[in-house]
Amino acid sequence: MSEHAYLKWFSTTPSIYWHDSAVRAQQVEAFGNGATGMTTNPFLIQSTLNSDRAFWADRLAKLPRGLKGDEKAMELIHLVTGYYLEEAKPIFEKGNPGEGYICAQTNPLKCGDADYMIEQVKRYGQWAPNLMIKVPATRAGIEAYEEGVAMGFNMAATVSFTVPQVLEVGAAAERGKKRAQENGIKPGLTAAVLMAGRLDDYLRDVAHDTKAAVSESDITSAGIACLKKAYQIFNERGYSSYILPAGMRGANQVYEMAGAKMIFSIAPKIAQLVAKDAPQEERVNIPVDQAVIDRLMTMPEFRKAYLEDGMTQNEFMAYGATNRTIDQFINDGWNVLTAYDYEA
Repeated sequence: MSEHAYLKWFSTTPSIYWHDSAVRAQQVEAFGNGATGMTTNPFLIQSTLNSDRAFWADRLAKLPRGLKGDEKAMELIHLVTGYYLEEAKPIFEKGNPGEGYICAQTNPLKCGDADYMIEQVKRYGQWAPNLMIKVPATRAGIEAYEEGVAMGFNMAATVSFTVPQVLEVGAAAERGKKRAQENGIKPGLTAAVLMAGRLDDYLRDVAHDTKAAVSESDITSAGIACLKKAYQIFNERGYSSYILPAGMRGANQVYEMAGAKMIFSIAPKIAQLVAKDAPQEERVNIPVDQAVIDRLMTMPEFRKAYLEDGMTQNEFMAYGATNRTIDQFINDGWNVLTAYDYEA
């Protein structure tokens, strides 16, 4: 294992480091460098099954024969996450906030169907106490999220790129936790994902298409600006959920948020970009240059992402970054799982 001094330091700050991959060798290295949890999605599940078939072979052989469609996808997700849930159980049992959890994502084909997602949340919720269930931050997904929180499950709202989405999720978690407590249920861990790098990717394309007067360095500050703003508002409102930075595209998204009481989903390629000898400095409270914000604010798509009231829940599904990401999760993840020949 290659030791990573910065990530080891990072995990000693209020920031919590989760690993973003389901490949076994990568998970071992990340946990050796301070990671205490793991995120997955349909793409990452199929990636580990296809790249490391030999490791999963014995477990695949125990699956029921003849599974099809969504049933097959869910069983394959359970197979992979079930292994890691057991691996993380000793960490979870220490009782440290935000540590020892493994994520599993619901069907991205149903991101507008609250009833379907709620039933899937109930099913996933039986797998293990340290499972965190991911639903999309669409209007329907936030409805399912609140119901899952009210039932006492660990819930994360993903496919989320904007301050308005994160704030709606934070409010939904508070409502769900209140309902849980009124019914004598202990609330679980809750998180609001903000896919900072995926937001940057979308805004970059928009900027090129519209010839916006912004630079590349402005674009790579957009997700960070949204994270810092959402974090400030969460603290002001006293929301109990964690913001969960994910979908990163550069080391700056780690450096600039270091020290935040957040759960960070860091993929292996981002961990490699983070310099081992980078300055060990908590920078979460250092604001993005106002001149950068002003230039970005000339872009309507950034205003939608940055302003508290930039979008309503009914607009979340149609936001460009949402469409792009759901499409990837469907075509490169869920559909691949439904077609996966585990009986070969």
